[in-house]
Amino acid sequence: MKKIKIGIVGCGAIGSSLSRAIFKNFSGKAELVALYDLDSLKSEALAKKLKRRHLALRSLESLIKRSGLVIEAASANASFKIAKMVLSDGKSVMIMSVGGIVKGFKALSRLAVRNNCRIYIPSGAISGIDALKAANIGKIRKVTLTTTKNPSGFKGVKYVQDKGIDLNRIKGEKVLFCGKAKDAVRYFPQNINVAAVLSLSGIGIANTKVRIIASPKALRNIHEIKIESAAGDISTRTENILHPDNPKTSYLAVLSAVATLKRILEPVVIGT
Repeated sequence: MKKIKIGIVGCGAIGSSLSRAIFKNFSGKAELVALYDLDSLKSEALAKKLKRRHLALRSLESLIKRSGLVIEAASANASFKIAKMVLSDGKSVMIMSVGGIVKGFKALSRLAVRNNCRIYIPSGAISGIDALKAANIGKIRKVTLTTTKNPSGFKGVKYVQDKGIDLNRIKGEKVLFCGKAKDAVRYFPQNINVAAVLSLSGIGIANTKVRIIASPKALRNIHEIKIESAAGDISTRTENILHPDNPKTSYLAVLSAVATLKRILEPVVIGT
């Protein structure tokens, strides 16, 4: 069985963790062949840490040509463009910045079908996606996501600034947003990838409800999901440990990507 050649776009905390995981866990079935970051210093620094300087490339096109599977770990602003380029070249893509592809997801799906390749989207920092997908085969009446984070996790978010919310003065729970997932993804692109994953797995961004809460008591990023369906009522609560290298990222999101890669490489698939 040939090794899958993997390229990683985005060499921050997530890209770095995934590159190490490929060497540590999947060296027999996968090969990291390229790294790329818009900031070339990041890709060069990561390649140096891995003791493989030749992996750092100066163009996204070069990375795509070398790879059989491209992992996007860049940003929501760039994920759609990256995915489109990868799929157009007939290569499969794993997307971490899911919020950036929600609007163009159908177009990417058509492109994947046309070029006989795949789009992989890890569950990320939430639990219950398997049950949601199963319930959606029947009938789902309602899906609600409540995300609670420490106010510091929303620093620099334009929506919060435009609302005139002083994050430093929040004493108790403060609802920052309550509405549709399509708006949550737009207003909180760095904080709410989970809403995008939930929507794509279930009843869509126009029908999935989202509440975003800032609480000084929240020491972890908490995601609570409630599903009302013909198959039954489903509730999950995930309290995430923050990634040690990037407090804006949950550690589980990185592990979810590693688990997805394992799912691709292993002959046995468990779970919905």
